[in-house]
Amino acid sequence: FLSANPRFCISALSRYTAQDFIALVERYGIAYHEKTLGQLFCDGSAQQIIDLLLSEMRQANAELRLNSKIDQVEKTPEGFLLRFLDGETVQCGALVVATGGKSIPKMGASDFAYRLAGQFGLAVTQTRPALVPLTFDEGLLKRLKALAGVSVKARVRHGKTVFEEAMLFTHRGLSGPAILQISSYWREGDEIHISLLPGLDLFAALQAAKRQNGRQAPHTFLAGLLPRRLAKDIADTEIFSGNLADLPDARLRTLSQAVNDWRVTPAGSEGYRTAEVTSGGIDTRGLNSGTMEAKSVPGLYFVGEAVDVTGWLGGYNFQWAWSSGWCAGQAV
Repeated sequence: FLSANPRFCISALSRYTAQDFIALVERYGIAYHEKTLGQLFCDGSAQQIIDLLLSEMRQANAELRLNSKIDQVEKTPEGFLLRFLDGETVQCGALVVATGGKSIPKMGASDFAYRLAGQFGLAVTQTRPALVPLTFDEGLLKRLKALAGVSVKARVRHGKTVFEEAMLFTHRGLSGPAILQISSYWREGDEIHISLLPGLDLFAALQAAKRQNGRQAPHTFLAGLLPRRLAKDIADTEIFSGNLADLPDARLRTLSQAVNDWRVTPAGSEGYRTAEVTSGGIDTRGLNSGTMEAKSVPGLYFVGEAVDVTGWLGGYNFQWAWSSGWCAGQAV
C-alpha cells in the first residue's frame, strides 16, 4: 500500500483480513477461482458480490438511497445534519464517508470526500490518478502506431520499484497490469525502464544464433521470441540491417539493450477518466487508525479510497475498503 504513512493501514488490515472477507463470500456460497498472483475471481458474475453486500445491508436494517445528492453537511450537538438537493434533511449521530476518490467520473466519482474533509479542517494530501495507462508524445506515438494491440510479458522498473506482468501497447501509449502498477509510482518527467524479454540474456542468445544460423535477419530471430510486429519495429531498422553474421558484437549488444533496457519517458497518463484508483487523499495524521474517526471531529469517519491509502492492482483497494469500513462500523 502507498501512503504518506505506510503503517497507518496495518491496524485495519490486521483486524479485518482478506480471509475474513473470503469467509463471507463462502458463507454466501459464491464460487470463485484463483488466477495469477493469488488474485481471486467469481466463477460467475461480480453481481454476486453486489448481491452479497446488499443482503448484508438488509440484515443491518440499512436504507439504500440512489441518486440522492447531498448539498450540505452541518455539525450539530447531536451529530450531523445532511441537507439534500431535493430539500430533504437527515439527522445522524455519526457520519461515515465512503465516497471514494476522483477516478472514473462517469461512474459518479467526485472530490466530495476531500471537500467535506476541508470543510471540517482535515488536511488532504496531493491527489493524482493511479493504476492508470501511460501516454506517449505525438512523435513516439507515430513511430509505434503499428504496435497498438500487441501484448507481452514485461518487466517494468521505476527507480527501485519493479513489476513483472503483462504489458499492452495502445493507440495512446502503454497499458496492462505492469504499466498500471508502475503508474502509481511514476511522476511526470520520470523515465521508466522496460525489459521485453525478462530473464533472458538476449546478448548471449544473439551470439549463439549468429554462430548457428548467421544468415537470418535480426528481426527474424527476435520474431521467435516476441510478437512479430514488435520484433520488426525493434530490429528491422538501418542500424540492424543485414544478417546476424553481418553485425559485430557491439551491434548485438545494442539490440539486446533495445529489447531489455528500453528507456522511455511517458508524456503523461490517461488521467482520472480511466484510472482505477486515486492516489493520495485525506491525510491519515488526522484520523484514528483503529476506528477511522477524525481526531478533531467526533463522529466523523472517512474510509476506503477517500483516505491516503492506495493499494496495488489485484484486489488490495477492495480489501482496504472492507477493512477500513469494518473498523468504522465497529466504532459507530
